[in-house]
This record gives sequence, structure tokens and C-alpha cells, in this order.
Amino acid sequence: MIWLTWRQFRGSAAMMAALLVILAAALALTGPGLASDYSAGIAACTQDNTCDRFYDHFFGGHETSFMALTLVVLLLPALAGLFWGAPLITRELEAGTHLMVWNQSITRGRWLAVKLGLMGLTAVAVAGLCGLMVTWWSDPLDRSAAENLALMAPLVFGARGIAPMGYAAFTFVLGVTVGMLVRRTLPAMALTLAVFAAFQLAMPLLVRPHLMPPITSTFELGKTNVDGIGINRERGGYVEIRLRSAVPGHAGAWVLSANLVDPSGRALGTDGGFAAVRVSTTSGPCAPSAGAGDGCMVEINRLGYRQQATYQPLERFWPFQWIETGIYALLTLGLSWFCFWCIRRRLS
Repeated sequence: MIWLTWRQFRGSAAMMAALLVILAAALALTGPGLASDYSAGIAACTQDNTCDRFYDHFFGGHETSFMALTLVVLLLPALAGLFWGAPLITRELEAGTHLMVWNQSITRGRWLAVKLGLMGLTAVAVAGLCGLMVTWWSDPLDRSAAENLALMAPLVFGARGIAPMGYAAFTFVLGVTVGMLVRRTLPAMALTLAVFAAFQLAMPLLVRPHLMPPITSTFELGKTNVDGIGINRERGGYVEIRLRSAVPGHAGAWVLSANLVDPSGRALGTDGGFAAVRVSTTSGPCAPSAGAGDGCMVEINRLGYRQQATYQPLERFWPFQWIETGIYALLTLGLSWFCFWCIRRRLS
């Protein structure tokens, strides 16, 4: 049974292995240079306090490669489900070969166990190696990326660490399960992709923010958490502030929500992303003649205005990786049990 499975699977496995070797060679050749450029840039920018400018320039110069590799890791689990999982059963049913295969000395359960074991473990290994290699290569870029592409950001988190292994195992068995229920290859592939996409959207929106209780704190306003400040003369000359999805002292944190609060702790409403602050604009640091700059920011902080943010700190990256991978592992076990029950009782 193992020999037969390998004979059927070796072509696609060899092609995937070749692509993985090419990717590993490219990352191994460019990774040390990338890390060296980052270290040299940090050493230079810390002397004249221009690291923000360096981060923007360094990340911008490699953004295309960063996004391309992230997309590759995110797509690998989906491809495992589409092209390895979904056709596993439907191919036998559509060709009618299941009538011969499942009536030999090999039981249906053993047939399925070998298929799931060999192909599923290969999918997990490929996704895991790819994810860990990209995590190693992207480390300098993850440290210099903007908050919406930081390590804990939903788009990047799923393409780093061990999470791709959980995604690959789940999507592969999901494809097998859908194939058993639908019994047609193309509809099974489409449905597998739709369900996997739904899970990938639901996890960062509904589940991941609550894997551990988020932290809620207030912070003074500054360059880290303020994206823009100005005077809107059309609204009575109010000072308007737009916050960033970042919190001081917690670089790389995943900010779930951020509001500007007044001295009493009441959240201020926003209009176009800007919140109006009641501070004098006729005289003082926030007057048009003074310009809405650092002096105005100091005055706003003195009056008691703060950023109130709920966030998940970067230190929780690896705990979140293990927890989320464990969730997908449990889902994979549940679907696997259903596949064994279904192949014995429902398929004929």
C-alpha cells in the first residue's frame, strides 16, 4: 500500500521538492546579505537618531520580495488542499477504481490511513520548511516593517513560524473530507478553497484576538502613535489628531483598537479618521503662528489627552503560534475521524 501510494504521489512530490530546493537556495544566498545590511544600517542610524528613515528606506527596497514570499507561504496550504486533498477520493470515485481497490485484502481504513499519512505529512513538512525558511530570511524586514505589516499583523502572522504547518494539515484533510461528501473533483476543489478562505478570515477577526486576554492601556501622544496633527479651520479651528495603529514602548504590537480619550477618559469621536481636541488655537503652542508641531503635542498631553489602546504585544507571537497551530491540529484530527467513519459507512 505504501509503495502504491508513493507511485501515485511521487511526481507531484518530486516537483514540490524541486521548488523547495530552489527557494531554499535563493534564500540562503540572499539572507546573510540582507541581515548584514540591516545590522550596518541600525549601527549607523542609532548615532544620529534617523532609524525611522532607515526603516522606511530598507523595507521599501525589499517590499516586493517580502510580499511575494509571504504570499507563497500563505498559498501553500491552500494548494495542498486543492491538488492533493480534494482529488484523493474523488479521483477514485470518478474513475471507478474504488470498486477494485476497496475490495482487495487491504481494508478501506488502512488504504485511507496510508494516503492521509504519507501525503498529509508531506504537505505539513513542505509548509513547515517553507514557513521557517521565510521566517528566518524575513527577520530583518519584520523588524523594520510598518505596523500593518509587522510580525503580529494578520497578513504576516499566518506566513511565519509553525502556523503554516497547521494550515497545511487542516486544508489537506479538509479537501479529503469535502471530496468524500461532494464526490466530484472540481466542485470539491472550489468548496475546499471557499471553506479554507473562510477559516483564514475568521481566525484573525474572531479567534486570534482572544487567544490570550488583550492588554488595554493609555499612552501619551507622540511620534510613535500619532499619524497626523493639524488645525481644521472649517470646524471652528479645532486641533485634529489622527492616531496610528501603534503604541509607544511596544514595537511590533498588534493593536486591536485605539481611541483618543479626553482628560475624563471619554473616547472622542472621529471624522475621516481625525479626532477633534478642544485646545486653544488663538494663542499658545497650538496657534497657527506656532504651527501644530511638537509644542502643540506637549500642550495636548499636558491637558490630559491620551491614546487608549487595546493590543496584543509582540512577546505573544510564539505562544499564539503554538495555540493556533494546536487549534488547527484538533480540527484536523476531527476531520480525519470523520473521514474514517465516512469511508466505512457511507461510500460504496
